[in-house]
Amino acid sequence: MEKVKYLILGAGPSGLTLANRLKDLGETDFLLLEKEEEAGGLCRSTMVDGSPFDIGGGHFLDVRRPDVNTFLFRFMPREEWTLYTRDSRIRVDGTQVGHPLEANIWQFDLTTQVAYLTSIAKAGCNLDQPMPERFVEWIVWKLGQRIADHYMLPYNRKMFADDLNELGTYWLEKLPNVSFEETLLACLTHKPYGTQPGHASFYYPKRHGYGEIWLRMAKEVAPKVLYGEEAVVLDCENRSVRTRTGDVFGAEHVITTVPWQSFTQIIGMPDKLRELVAGLRYSAIETRYVPEQLDTAAQWIYEPDPQVPWHRILVRHNFCSGSRGYWLETRKERTAMFADTAETYHYLNAYAYPLNTIGKPEAMKKLLSFCEARQIYGLGRWGEHCHYNSDVVVELAMRFAERLVRS
Repeated sequence: MEKVKYLILGAGPSGLTLANRLKDLGETDFLLLEKEEEAGGLCRSTMVDGSPFDIGGGHFLDVRRPDVNTFLFRFMPREEWTLYTRDSRIRVDGTQVGHPLEANIWQFDLTTQVAYLTSIAKAGCNLDQPMPERFVEWIVWKLGQRIADHYMLPYNRKMFADDLNELGTYWLEKLPNVSFEETLLACLTHKPYGTQPGHASFYYPKRHGYGEIWLRMAKEVAPKVLYGEEAVVLDCENRSVRTRTGDVFGAEHVITTVPWQSFTQIIGMPDKLRELVAGLRYSAIETRYVPEQLDTAAQWIYEPDPQVPWHRILVRHNFCSGSRGYWLETRKERTAMFADTAETYHYLNAYAYPLNTIGKPEAMKKLLSFCEARQIYGLGRWGEHCHYNSDVVVELAMRFAERLVRS
């Protein structure tokens, strides 16, 4: 059994950031195990039709974390990125309007504007009604019945789950209140009011897909990354991992950035905790290339119509220079709605989005607490089972590396 001080499972953004930050801090006794033949995880890119295709869908570098950007620009300098102002839209009520919907109701015809304003005025949060506990009722309480029915509920069903009441409401607190006054001002002045969405400004590589930054980070720790090594057995008693090839690795500290459900066996974990792992929900997402050009300036377009298979379009020629065509994102269960799949490039991400189901925070707290007491840690989107963007997991991994070295 090979033993190291730090064993990192997964060479995606979390694992690569952790490894490089450990190196910065003078730690060299670490190893990364990656099941694929290249680094990047959900942020990997491939070449399709002569230009980059991001297999995980819409991944961009947000500007809101300067420390993260400074760290990443070490590997891929700032001059290799283009800074964009976000242009995202929603197809709803037969019209394409700006995102977020509540800030752009003024783009509808007057009759539709009045209908939305009336609905928002009656939203429970604007009437000081008590906050509901079930997801569907919470969305109506927060946004009003019309936004719920025409956009938020059908869109979330397409992206996450058919039964939305399986989801908790704890993760929705970040949604700003839909103020009747701000919405009315937007309609009167024909400009958005309220909080800007994430990625309001973002970076994207000038000549590469988003996967390029992670390939460069992997090169910086190249001797420490083992590809084609999928961790399948986690031994909590001995702090070791067995891979599908039969290799065994032990460590003083094991850090997993891969889905907990991807282990075929977890040794030394109580049955109740293994049941919690088995109960963690997630969605699988297919990305699909369409070679046609869309006549739009939008970089991505949300599609809540339940009769349309996909939930989002990424118009890549509007952020990936020299590209053609666009990508579709579709939940696995809905891909059967496509008439033909044989001649179109498509990629299925078996683990795409962790679902924020009822009871998940409590389950993860128990799981991570048990493991941390044994120097086994969950990190990032899958290690913590949270829907984090790449800039968030980089920040988490940077701080976690510092914590590990201090401990």
